[in-house]
Formats: sequence, C-alpha cells, structure tokens
Amino acid sequence: MKIYVPMDSAAKALGAEDVVAALRAEAPDADIIRTGTRGMIWLEPLVEVEIDGVRHGFGPAEPSDAAAILDGTSAKALGPVEDLEWMKRQTRLTFARVGVIDPLSLDDYEAHGGLKGLRVALDLSAQQIVDEVKTSGLRGRGGAGFPTGIKWQTVHDAEVPQKYIVCNADEGDSGTFADRMVMEGDPFTLIEGMAIAGLGVGATRGYVYLRSEYPDAIAVMTRAVELARAAGVLGSDILGSGRAFDMEIRKGAGAYVCGEETSLLNSLEGKRGVVRAKPPLPALEGFLGRPTVVNNVISLATVPVIFEKGAQHYADFGLGRSRGTVTLQIAGNVARGGLFETAFGISLGEVVNDLGGGTASGRPVKAVQVGGPLGAYMPVSKFDTPLGYEEFDQAGGLIGHAGLTVFDDRTDMLGMARFAMEFCAVESCGKCTPCRIGAVRGVETLDRIAEGDAAALPLLTDLCETMTDGSLCALGGFTPFPVMSAVTHFPDDFARQKEAAE
Repeated sequence: MKIYVPMDSAAKALGAEDVVAALRAEAPDADIIRTGTRGMIWLEPLVEVEIDGVRHGFGPAEPSDAAAILDGTSAKALGPVEDLEWMKRQTRLTFARVGVIDPLSLDDYEAHGGLKGLRVALDLSAQQIVDEVKTSGLRGRGGAGFPTGIKWQTVHDAEVPQKYIVCNADEGDSGTFADRMVMEGDPFTLIEGMAIAGLGVGATRGYVYLRSEYPDAIAVMTRAVELARAAGVLGSDILGSGRAFDMEIRKGAGAYVCGEETSLLNSLEGKRGVVRAKPPLPALEGFLGRPTVVNNVISLATVPVIFEKGAQHYADFGLGRSRGTVTLQIAGNVARGGLFETAFGISLGEVVNDLGGGTASGRPVKAVQVGGPLGAYMPVSKFDTPLGYEEFDQAGGLIGHAGLTVFDDRTDMLGMARFAMEFCAVESCGKCTPCRIGAVRGVETLDRIAEGDAAALPLLTDLCETMTDGSLCALGGFTPFPVMSAVTHFPDDFARQKEAAE
C-alpha cells in the first residue's frame, strides 16, 4: 500500500506528523511517501492512498482517522484527488509536480518530466536560450513584472570573466507561500531553472538567498543541491556536457527589505541589507560588482517547463502582455485558502468568491489586498478586474507576488492604512529620507485623522506622493498603495473616526 502525506510546512503546522505516526502504527508495512502539498490548505493534512493506481484523498485528517482511512470507511473520503474541482480547474505548469512526487527523489523528478528542459538547453547556444525565454513572455514573478528575457540578455551581453545567478527566495510578503511550496515540494525544478539561466547568460555560479524563517525549505533545498551535485546535474560537467554550473544556499537574517534585489545583494556579500542607488543595475554590477541575474523563485522554477514544452506553449496562456500562468496564493478571512495556478486573465471576483468560497466568517467581503503588505486594497466594485499586470495597474493595484488577503465587512480600513505605514517604518532600511521619516510621519498623521483632525487628510495625500516619488525602492514607494487605496475606496472608515471624535 502506498500512502502519500505532505511534509510541507503548512501541513506540518496542521498536524501532519501526528497523522503519519498514527498511520505507521496502524499499517507498519505501508509505504508512506512524504510529498509537498497540493495547495488545498483547508484540507490539510491531506492523506492520499493509492487504490488501483489512482490516488484517493482523505482530509483534513486527524490521527484518530488513521484506521478508517486505511480500511476505506472514513467519512473524510474525497475521492480521486485529480478529480477534485480545485485541481481540475488549474493550469499547473510550474507546480505540476508539487504534491505529486517525493521532493528529494531525483528519479521521481525525472520520471515526471524533470531535467528535460535542461537537456534541451544544453543543445542550444547561450543566445538561443535567452531568445527562448524572451519568446515565452515570462516576467518576474517576485513583484516587479520585469521581462525575464530582457534581464538575461543584459547579463549575457556583458563581457566579463565571472557572472552570477541569484535566486531571491526571501519571500517576506504576508499571505504569500508559493516560493516556499516549490522549495519544499519540488526543489530540483529551481535547481534546474538556475542551471539553465547560468547556461544562458554565461554564469557558472549561483546562490539561493533563502529567508531564515523557512527552516524546512532550507533543509530540503540544501539536501537537493547535494543530491544534484552528486548526480552530475550541478558541478564542472553538467550531465556530461562539459559545461559548468554550481550553486549554494545562503540564509538571510529576516529583514523584509532584503526582498529588494540590491539590499539582498548587500546582505549576500555580508554587508548591511540596505538599498543601493540605481544605476548601476545589478545586471551590470551586481553580486561582488559582477553582472548578476536576480530572479524570484517562481520565475526560475518556471524556466524548465518553458524549455521542456516550448516557449510558444507557455506564451499561449495568459492575457495581453501577461503571459503564462500566475500562482495565486489565497489567504486571510477566506473559506478555502491555498495555492491555485491558472493562466493570467481570471477575474479578482472569481478568485475570491468562486475559488476561495468567500469569507471564512460568512460575512460579506469588504476588501482584498493583492500583492502583499504594499499592495492596494481592492473593493468589491473592482472585482471584475482581470489578473494581468497592466490591467491591475490601470485599476490602481499591483499583482506583486500574487498573494491575496481577504477581509470581511468588520475590518477598519483606517486601521489597515495605519498598519501599512507602521510596517514600512519598522522594516525600512533607513537609507532614504522619504521612507525612513515619511512612514513615521504617516503613522502620526493617521492617528490625527483617527482623532477627528480632518485637516490631516490632505497632508496624508501629500506625504504619500512624496514617498512614491522620492523613495529609493518599492518599500517606501509602494506603501502609499494600501494607504491611499483605503482612503479612496473606503472614505466612510475615515469619516467615521471623525464623527466618533465629535
């Protein structure tokens, strides 16, 4: 009997280890395979039992359910996992193997299409590799949405003896977990993607900058790199090609601002994690002053499927200039939270009400913050907005890392605006005045508004404009998004504070 149980952090937090112990006690001879999560977090721990070659799900499982799961009498039976509506509706490209394979089995990885992309890339020239990424339309999934192929081309064209690939795995946005899910559930796809990037731009060395709050991801990625090196996927002779690429895992200390690429590079070099002024761009003067590709986990983990299936296959999904798939992370006050991979173009309302099932509290949705703590609060009136970089920008929002946090009608939006300013004040690296001082003044100004000082509202608007135009990086520059979207779309929450004071 084969039984699959996630070793993903979310599943562990919900009791997966106790469930595994109970299953082993009931069936000591069963083959229990640890996987990543399928992304249906509301069903975790999700136990899958293989019956006639088909994996049947049971969840959310508890240790007391073990006997009933094994004898087929459990009331928590869900049927074949692949037939569940959540799974059937997805376009799983980047996450095709997550939840399916043993993350640390290279044989399992290859059996499910792994290393095909790398083998294709090894038969191409460096410029052909870059051109393929350009054709795919892949854009940075970490927040900025910058075309990946253009960044690679800049590094490719630099004529220097040493270049680097740096993976930004400092997933600090609240309500985001896609990077962690890949690293814990399919680490070899990130390794493969980084190796292809190295071949494309002429880099022989790579680093994964991984946040210290992800101990499971650190352990899995470290072991996966060791296994890949032992199997010849990394090293001086990649898959016998005579071409070199090797990499290592570096642990960050936990600063939110180190998710910004230049702060990350400073931290990676052992310096204080503060923002660098640009230019020069990291693509020309990055890690140790050398040309460096800095890409997010999802961007690099998507590269193998582009080469396996072809750039045009990937580009055929999406909307406008947003090509391929978006990995939606649905969280907050929501009935069904989890990760859902689909082509760009799905509407915000469909994500929240249909996929997410509305609020967990059963109350009306008031707002959805898209793109982490620096994302705008989108009201229900904006729910027809399609998920696309330009489309969201026109609606006054940003997709960022595609995390969605849902709030119901009891939420005080002035309080949420204050939280955004306070978050910026706490996490600022201190390099530039608009962010360092502006966020502190923002908290003070919002407190004045809460006390009924109507004259402080225009001051808040001016302050946000200064932060947007004057900050060195997105921390100070994007903090006005949640603040001003709250002011614009939920004016009653600000007026109510005034009335209460009177």
